[in-house]
Amino acid sequence: MTIRWMAQPCATLNETARSAALARQGQLTKPPGALGQLEDVAVRLASMQGVARPAVDRAAIVIYASDHGVAAENVSAFPQAVTGEMVKNFARGGAAISVLARTLDATLEVVNLGTVNDPGEWPNVVRAFVAPSTANFAVERAMSEEQLAQALQAGCDSVLRVREQGTQLFIGGEMGIANTTAAAAIACALLGATPKELAGPGTGLDHAGVAHKAEVIQRALELHGLLPANHEKWVGENALSVLRCVGGFEIAALTGAYLAAAQNGIPVLVDGYISTVAALVAVRFNPSVGDWLLYAHASAEPGHSRVLAALDARPLLNLGMRLGEGSGAATALPLLRLACVLHNGMATFVEAAVSEKI
Repeated sequence: MTIRWMAQPCATLNETARSAALARQGQLTKPPGALGQLEDVAVRLASMQGVARPAVDRAAIVIYASDHGVAAENVSAFPQAVTGEMVKNFARGGAAISVLARTLDATLEVVNLGTVNDPGEWPNVVRAFVAPSTANFAVERAMSEEQLAQALQAGCDSVLRVREQGTQLFIGGEMGIANTTAAAAIACALLGATPKELAGPGTGLDHAGVAHKAEVIQRALELHGLLPANHEKWVGENALSVLRCVGGFEIAALTGAYLAAAQNGIPVLVDGYISTVAALVAVRFNPSVGDWLLYAHASAEPGHSRVLAALDARPLLNLGMRLGEGSGAATALPLLRLACVLHNGMATFVEAAVSEKI
C-alpha cells in the first residue's frame, strides 16, 4: 500500500550551500573541529535549507496522540485513560512539552488520532480521529489498510500546515499509553532483534512487567510472521506492513510526517525511542528521508540505542530522558540554535586579524 503522495521523491540537499558552510567553518576563529557536533549540525542545516548561514528560529512542534488496543494485555504501568487526559493537559499548557514550547517560542499543535477517553474539542487540538484505539495486535492486526492510510495522511497534513507557517524546523512528539510496546514490536521486526533485547520499562514497569511485555511482543511477532529470519524483507512498502500489524496511529502519523517533511525540504529534529522507531520505518520506506533527520537525544529506554545504531545516528544529548511528547527534541533545540548563531556570528581569521597558524 502506497498513498499517492508517499510516492513523491524527497527534496535533495543543496551541495553548494554545504560547501559554502564548510568553507566558512574553516575560516572561523577556532581550531578546525573545535566545536564538535555543533559544526556538523550547522553544515547539515545549511545543506537542508540551501543557505550558507542557516537558522532555526521558527520551530514547529506537533504531538500525535492515540490509544493502543494492546494496552488490554497490561503492558503499561498507567491506565489507558491517561492518553485522553494528557491531550487536555497539552491543550491547557500544563505538560512538559507545553512549557518547553512556550519557553522556546515554538508553535505547538496536538493531533488527536483516536483516544478511548475522548477529550472532545480543545483549542490547538486537531481532531484527525481514525478510531478510538488500534486493535490489540497480540490477537489481530493493529489497523486496517484504510486506518493506516488515514494516520499517515494526518502526519503529512500537519507538516503541510507548518510549512505554510514558514517553519524552519519540525519536531514530532507522541502520546499513547502502551506505545513503547508498539515501538519495540516494530523495532524487533525491522532489526531482527528479540523482545528481550528491546522491551523496556516504558512508563515505569518493574522487572516482571518488562518480562511480561516481552512475552506479549513475542506472541505478536509470531502471530504476524515478523520473526528475525524475515527482517531484511521489511523495506519499501513492506515496512508499512509492519506498521499495520503492530504499530499505532501516532507512530504511523510520525512516519508520514517525517516523509512529508523530507519531501518538502523541512529539517526534522527526531525525539526519543518511539519517534526514532517511526524514523526507522520512514527510512526503510524511503532511504532519502534520512538526509533530513537530526537526532536529539539518547533515551533511557533500552531499545533506543539499537535503533539509533541502525540509523547511523549521533544524538546531541544523553540526559536519561524517557518522557516522549517531543520533550527531548525540544530540550535539544537550543543547541541547534547555538550551532547556527556560532556559525553565523563568529568572526573569520581575516575579520578578526587573528593569525591562523603560529
